[in-house]
Amino acid sequence: MQQPSNLSRYLKIGLGSTAISLVVMAGAANAQQAQAQTAKPAAENASGDVQLNTINVKTVNPQDITSRPAPVSTISKTEIKLNGREKLDTVLRETPGVFTRINGSNPGVAVNIRGFEGSGRVNMMIDGAPQTFRTTAHDAQGYSYIDPNLLSSVDITRGAVTTEGGSGLAGSVNFKTLGVDDVLMEGKDKGVLGRASWGSNGVGFSEMLAGAMRVNEVGIVAALSRRDSNDYKNGDGITQNKTGQEMTSGLFKTEFGFAEDHKLTLGGVIYNNKYGTSQTNFMPVPPTIDYDLLLQNRTFTANYVYKPVDNDLIDLAINGYFNSTKLTYVGGNSPTLSSLGREIKNESIGFSVANTSRFTVNDLYIDWKYGVEYNHDNTGGVKVGVNPVDSSMNRGAAFTQVEWNYDRLQVLTGLRYDFYKLDGTADSGIPGFEDNGMYSANQSKGLWSPKVTLAYNVTDWLQPYVTYSQSMRAPTLQETMIGGTHPGGTASSYVPNPYLAPEEQRGWDIGLNMKHDDLITAGDTIRFKANYFDMDVKNYIAAQRNTTFNKLQFVNLPGTSRVKGFELETHYNSDYVFGSLSYTHNKSDLPSQTPGLGASQYLPDDVFAATLGGYFFDKKLSAGVKYSYVSSGLVAAADARGNLLPPTKSDSYDLVDIFATYKFNENVDLSLKVTNLFDKTYTPALSTSGSGQGRTFVVATQFQF
Repeated sequence: MQQPSNLSRYLKIGLGSTAISLVVMAGAANAQQAQAQTAKPAAENASGDVQLNTINVKTVNPQDITSRPAPVSTISKTEIKLNGREKLDTVLRETPGVFTRINGSNPGVAVNIRGFEGSGRVNMMIDGAPQTFRTTAHDAQGYSYIDPNLLSSVDITRGAVTTEGGSGLAGSVNFKTLGVDDVLMEGKDKGVLGRASWGSNGVGFSEMLAGAMRVNEVGIVAALSRRDSNDYKNGDGITQNKTGQEMTSGLFKTEFGFAEDHKLTLGGVIYNNKYGTSQTNFMPVPPTIDYDLLLQNRTFTANYVYKPVDNDLIDLAINGYFNSTKLTYVGGNSPTLSSLGREIKNESIGFSVANTSRFTVNDLYIDWKYGVEYNHDNTGGVKVGVNPVDSSMNRGAAFTQVEWNYDRLQVLTGLRYDFYKLDGTADSGIPGFEDNGMYSANQSKGLWSPKVTLAYNVTDWLQPYVTYSQSMRAPTLQETMIGGTHPGGTASSYVPNPYLAPEEQRGWDIGLNMKHDDLITAGDTIRFKANYFDMDVKNYIAAQRNTTFNKLQFVNLPGTSRVKGFELETHYNSDYVFGSLSYTHNKSDLPSQTPGLGASQYLPDDVFAATLGGYFFDKKLSAGVKYSYVSSGLVAAADARGNLLPPTKSDSYDLVDIFATYKFNENVDLSLKVTNLFDKTYTPALSTSGSGQGRTFVVATQFQF
């Protein structure tokens, strides 16, 4: 495992470059100070658009839009702190239409939206940088690795995305990390944010310390975090093997404000995690193989915004990123392990450029966003198993989206053109096939994806809407170039498919947004979103047995697959009571995915979560209870050779948690939480392996000065 000192070196390099930049920019800022006001801190709205607080652009839409006419959600840092500090899956699964693939041995996050997961069907990002690391196994085909202690919020869009980040089939998730304003308290130019927690049942200790400062128009922030956990026990007291982790992470960011019009943010997020996994061995000794793994993820971003005060036609955002993820098999329970020394690596580099022009034509108010984005992936490694040996993919898009506002009517029209090209070398696993079983593959294609939304503000608090959209998902390098023989010497083996076509989605969303204040008591607020969706997908890619070669292969399945359902979320808050409720009903006829190549993606039929709590002692104490219910659902099944069997049904389960937080003052608080209060034994839906965690006690504190 890479030692913390290596991470410290990365942070020192980042902080050193930040300090140099600070010295240079501070001089420039002082020179400008006589001509312009000092820029205020940046803020981000719920839609993810970046705004500079000192820029006073006239409002081009006079109506009070209650909320975005789209199935979107934001998980705040308060929710992450309360329910997602140990594992993000908890808060993600409480978001309507959203679920996760859980592997007790894997600390990553694999987001499922409306029954679609893995292989880029959901575009998972960290600070806008796509996380494209994937391996082919009995698991989700794609995890994101991020420390919850370093998160500021999580923005989720369900359904097609026309603008930046729209490469996914079913939506996008952007994990936003801490910025300067998350650490600094209001009115201060320097500050510290710290978090510490301890939990029973294997949770162990977690610590995070962040510091930030702002000098004139330049701000810097840095954070370091550590987590040590052990194997946990389920409700029956049985230890779940390889469910602990040793994680070290950190981040650094520098924000430059140039007068009132410009802002540049440079940042990096470093993540190291040593954990383990167990694999069934088809040889007699040993029956189970345990591996020790080291996962290293690096995400570097550069974001520039130019928004002149006197020109509504320019609101320019340029974002660049580089991401590197490497998985290394560093140890195990046998000196002759076949995968020992395996190294799988993915590097991704890309950018997006978008401008928004705002103008009026008589009484018609128009927001027009247009731009391009590009991404290049390279994947390969040493002893990669069935994954590609050396391959690359280029993806790009051009997009335009216009929001037309007239009185109470709002119309959104969008068009996106996606194109991709992939190249690489694959192992067919068939002796004599082309060049001794190896062959080169290349493929390219482009598709148009339109989107139209019609919304009407019936009152200043009620907004119905309807959306028609299309989206596409390019086949991944792993799906196209998988090859070789299953580890462990089984008869199962794989053949590549260089002729895969992209998945194409067409669907409808019909929704209702409601926002009301002072409904029951003075000062209370209620927010309500409901949405019905219906999505058809053709060319769905799944693993099937190729009867010609008698091998497993990813193929485009014939016909059209359909997913439809209902999503609801509501939040209520007053001076005395708070509560939230989320519900998802899902009905899917997606084809069954061979569990040996990926995992079952079927969502439970119904998922429900509710929180109810109250404020006491002048709001110093908040306490409450959370109830969640997950119904039964289909589970894909296959035999030892990967041949599909009739789907089975999972068991339903419900859980109860209790929590309390006491604020000593505005700087320090103390939290207590008990999860799985009744110590139930259950298997989480969409679980790759292992039972759910039994009753667990967690105590945590946060301080900010």
